[in-house]
Amino acid sequence: MSESILLDVIAPDWRAPVNVHAWVTTRQGGVSQPPYAEFNLATHVGDDPEAVAANRNLLCDALALPSAPHWLEQVHGCAIAEVKDAYISPVCADAAFTRARGQVCAVLTADCLPILLCDVHGTAVAAVHAGWRGLLDGVIESAVAHFAVPAEVMAWLGPAIGPASFEVGEEVRAAFIARDRGAASAFSPGQDARHWQADLYDLARIRLRKLGVHEIYGGGFDTATDPRFYSHRASGGQAGRFASLIWLG
Repeated sequence: MSESILLDVIAPDWRAPVNVHAWVTTRQGGVSQPPYAEFNLATHVGDDPEAVAANRNLLCDALALPSAPHWLEQVHGCAIAEVKDAYISPVCADAAFTRARGQVCAVLTADCLPILLCDVHGTAVAAVHAGWRGLLDGVIESAVAHFAVPAEVMAWLGPAIGPASFEVGEEVRAAFIARDRGAASAFSPGQDARHWQADLYDLARIRLRKLGVHEIYGGGFDTATDPRFYSHRASGGQAGRFASLIWLG
């Protein structure tokens, strides 16, 4: 990071190759005003566009990024954008994958699960946006399929809403179990008989292990209760977004 400007960022704790660089931002250190204070990086949430632009410039400078992040137009789907060269405009996708050095893959979240992927050789990386809809429909499977050997992939699960804060209806639980009966272990009884606490981290681990990915790190956050992060649910729907970034050096 640049010594002149220090952001409050998180370095993933995993055994990634030395040429794999990754960071997760928090909401602290930028110029956005309430309710987006301070370091909102999303252009679609209602924040002042000039503040978002300033925050994005600050991000590039403070982390000494080799290129502007490849921001995505995220739609809770399964499309994967393969990044090969310079950034032009947002692509409609929920994950970015690259084998090119110096191209920064990024996803924005505020309760959904950000997943960073790399292979053990340091030849490919991906950033994945996985809300419950994306998890259900296979965004992890789509992302891992871009790697040559899934068994050589490692994953880091970033800050997302924790199971104690995330209740879903019976229809969501049933949909996951219909796809994989093992998903039942990721749900606990909620406050009433119609709701369940859903563990996004466990749902992701189940999917990753089924694909042959067993080196899985991270998890244990709760964006709804941790003041370092934006939370769409805890804020009543008016929140900024923090970024999870990964690139090859």
